[in-house]
Amino acid sequence: MIPAVVDALRRAAPILLVLLALAGAYLPLGAYMARVFRSPRHTLAERAIYRLMGVRPDSSQRWTRYAAGVLAFSVLSLVALYLLQRVQDLLPLARGIEAVAPDQAWNTAASFVTNTNWQSYSGETTMSPFVQMVGLAVQNFLSAAVGISVAVALMRGLACRDAQGHIGNFWVDLTRCVLRVLLPLAALAAVVLLSQGVIQNLSPASVVHTVPGGAQVIPGGPVASQEAIKELGTNGGGYFGANSTHPLENPTAASNLVEVFLILLIPVSLTRTFGIMVGDRRQGWALLGAMGVLFLASLGAVLALEASSAHALEGRELRFGVLPSAFFAVSTTLTSTGAVDSFHSSYTPLGGGVLLLNMLLGEIAPGGVGSGLYGILVVALLTVFLSGLMVGRTPEYLGKRIGVAQIIKVCLYTLVMPAAVVGGVALSAVLPGIRASLSTTTDSPHALTELVYAFASAANNNGSAFAGLNANTPWFNTALGIVMLLGRFLPMLMVLALAGSFATQSPSPPSSGTMPTHRPLFVGLVVGVALVVGALTFLPLFVLGPLAEALTL
Repeated sequence: MIPAVVDALRRAAPILLVLLALAGAYLPLGAYMARVFRSPRHTLAERAIYRLMGVRPDSSQRWTRYAAGVLAFSVLSLVALYLLQRVQDLLPLARGIEAVAPDQAWNTAASFVTNTNWQSYSGETTMSPFVQMVGLAVQNFLSAAVGISVAVALMRGLACRDAQGHIGNFWVDLTRCVLRVLLPLAALAAVVLLSQGVIQNLSPASVVHTVPGGAQVIPGGPVASQEAIKELGTNGGGYFGANSTHPLENPTAASNLVEVFLILLIPVSLTRTFGIMVGDRRQGWALLGAMGVLFLASLGAVLALEASSAHALEGRELRFGVLPSAFFAVSTTLTSTGAVDSFHSSYTPLGGGVLLLNMLLGEIAPGGVGSGLYGILVVALLTVFLSGLMVGRTPEYLGKRIGVAQIIKVCLYTLVMPAAVVGGVALSAVLPGIRASLSTTTDSPHALTELVYAFASAANNNGSAFAGLNANTPWFNTALGIVMLLGRFLPMLMVLALAGSFATQSPSPPSSGTMPTHRPLFVGLVVGVALVVGALTFLPLFVLGPLAEALTL
């Protein structure tokens, strides 16, 4: 009995170490981000940037102007990144790499601007170091900052007490997020990754001769700097096509754990920021509790399914092993991070099905940077409304009433992702020639799972793939790019509209009819609503895909 317990603790030690590190960073980082977004002061660098942009930093915006800023900035980013790829052969450090094809350039631009980082290309052969640095890595910062800014705007809407309808200034939030939060953390993370052997150089690829007499190409590149923000910003796009399975991008078991820690760090800590900004830290703990229940349930299921598989090492890196690989997969699919250190297509049918379900829950446990916080808040609002209907409680959250206007926005937010996923899968299933892109041309459950996974990844701005789908085709590049944009910006507009709606309300004092939203009962209700909205919506696809495949084995 005792040896078995000791062995279990030894195997679980890496996971426990990451969770302990998150617990240690939770309070200081969450409080720091709250200070960043509440501070009335601007640094000299920030003032210089505002002057260049023509921004009045002390002015506050209504939700319509805030949303216009988000959309305008994202459109400009999309166009700039597309053009950068199309002329990369004329830019410095091209190294003979040709310009990216139009459909792939569109897909990649949409992918990185939406924080998806879906990659239908191999980075070391398709993108020059210049485009990787100036285009992709920069967008990793900016897209992450946009998501956090929208989450902060919703916090302000819920915390607003003057009913003036102002939710902050998008340009100020964006600038502060990049300069005060993401850049310092990414710089520190890059140094840590460098210490583990992640490369950082501008050297061209070198050829080395192996012992048997063959030759092997060893690529170079500014990898550590991109890897740091790739994980910290829950982006996921790798410098190399093999992503975090590449030994120059994720060399050791320690670097693997560091990357998981970076992925979870900001989404988890933002719940603390939320509690501080709304003036009730218990609300942040409640959201963290709901996220934790869903995360641990998914992690336990995947660990159990993969550890019991006779083919557990298939598609895994031996230097990581089964359990750390499963931990990485759960962490990335429950956030909007497309990074992979193992091939999800090689997981057991039910294990892969849980990874698919993680995305279809809608980025809430803990979700992406910013998107996870506003995603779980939308679920909380829906929970309050449904609970109020069932037991006669006043539908209020943090003193703000949830009426018809608010619940319509919540419902529209909830429907965008399922419509994009199901619509994309349906069109792909009936179009001729699509089967050639799948790992099998038969009507197998695994092929359906590959297809559903691709559109679930795009619609939820995740970016990971099931590894069997050839997505570098005009149809998939175009369709997935459109789905990424819809899955990113339509929900954002609903969130900002909610923020504006709440910001025009004067808070109501709690009464005997107000439902407590900081107790374990509410946490359980949020978890239940998340599962009902996420799992039951896609039940037919799960039955025809992962479950059918599991039953045929």
